[in-house]
Amino acid sequence: MSLSDLPALNACLNSASTVLLVFGYIFIKRGRQAAHRNCMVAAVFTSALFLTSYLIYHYNAGRTSFANPHWFRTTYLIILLTHTILAVAIVPMVVSTVVLALLKKWESHKRIARWTWPIWIYVSITGVVIYLLLYQIFPQPSTNPAKPPSTTAMATAYPRAG
Repeated sequence: MSLSDLPALNACLNSASTVLLVFGYIFIKRGRQAAHRNCMVAAVFTSALFLTSYLIYHYNAGRTSFANPHWFRTTYLIILLTHTILAVAIVPMVVSTVVLALLKKWESHKRIARWTWPIWIYVSITGVVIYLLLYQIFPQPSTNPAKPPSTTAMATAYPRAG
């Protein structure tokens, strides 16, 4: 897998998290606690994989910017800003929600989950939207010529001797 594949992988992981979050919500509303738990554990796992892949990508590829079309840049930046702020906020919220569930403090779990779920779903959906805007709908030119898109994450981490 090359470094340039990671944004698409990240979008897939965000999409999977979105689907798992929606099903988890449906299951708990229908009283299916075990199915809810399984979906939410899988959502945490896919989100952790996403975060790992995201950090690897941006460590190696650097910053990504949205320059064109100029008429859409403000809209993109608003989506990105809200996504970024809420993405930072959601991490401790998810951890707290999971810990409360593990401790079986259901009332506290439900109280924080009412805030965690909508923020998490927003971050997951806007992550996919940002990918689509940046890489599919309005593809941007590479801003880091020192690290071309063909560089693989594995080759960067483990260069061959010789």
